[in-house]
Amino acid sequence: MQGTARNTRKPKLSNQPSVFKRYAANKYYFIMLLPVLIYYLIFHYGPMYGVIIAFQDYKFLRGVSGSEWVGLDNFRELFAGSYFLTVLRNTLIINFYKLVFGFPVPIILALMLNEVMRPVFKKVVQTISYMPHFLSWIVLSGLIIEFLSPSRGPINILLDMMGIAPVYFITDERWFRFILVVSDIWRSAGFTTIIYLAAIAGINTEMYEAAEMDGISRFKKIIYITLPSMAPVIVIMLILNAGSIINDDFEQIYNLLNVTVMNVGDVLSTYTYTEGLTRMNYSYAAAVGLFKNVIALILVLTANYFARKFSDEAIF
Repeated sequence: MQGTARNTRKPKLSNQPSVFKRYAANKYYFIMLLPVLIYYLIFHYGPMYGVIIAFQDYKFLRGVSGSEWVGLDNFRELFAGSYFLTVLRNTLIINFYKLVFGFPVPIILALMLNEVMRPVFKKVVQTISYMPHFLSWIVLSGLIIEFLSPSRGPINILLDMMGIAPVYFITDERWFRFILVVSDIWRSAGFTTIIYLAAIAGINTEMYEAAEMDGISRFKKIIYITLPSMAPVIVIMLILNAGSIINDDFEQIYNLLNVTVMNVGDVLSTYTYTEGLTRMNYSYAAAVGLFKNVIALILVLTANYFARKFSDEAIF
């Protein structure tokens, strides 16, 4: 029996290359990746040392090493303030709306473009939908403000022709969040569609051919072939977007925000900017930023956990 046990042992695979040899064999790929790694090390991981000031009474002239350590005092002040809770609520509400209403739009747009049979028309639609992504929020904000202007905007001109009083959209609390959500969808939906179109392009065409032979309609092909094949990409994008519920778009909101809509439009990033750079309350602003990033990490990990639990797709 012992001889049989010895004979059934699996031989070691000595021809497997070591980790270092595999890295060396793909060294040119890592050289191409090097600028990206350097960028993240310098501008993302390097500044993480500054998180220390969230636990200090930071003074600019004393620096990080000379400032007084106060522990969790900044976080106690954070949660004790009533306005911080207002800012947190605004952030969650606005980004929840963006996720719920904005996430399906590029998927639907990709499905519609995939069904377009005329290549020229398809390229024109793609170009028009991609264009806002390449414009800064400074330019887009100016266009939005002019478009919604109570005196020059086309919407208010139409309202005036119908005998309706002009609406001050940008300064109206009832409309401000709606404007943020719609403008974000307008800017990002077209560019995000590229990811889903790439996923559709990777679907095996034989499945469509077999469906045509069975007489399945185009709508049922989308439901039973296209969408299930896109599911892995959709799940991964949903996980990545989960952290955006707490991470708002500073450039968009800062350029559209005004004093009349602060109660519904001031979010964590603009609040951090005001506290850190305007009021020079650096430690408090660092505490706000650290809180936001920790919550974003928890949201991403939670979304990844449930994605792995209920499906076969997850990031890690």
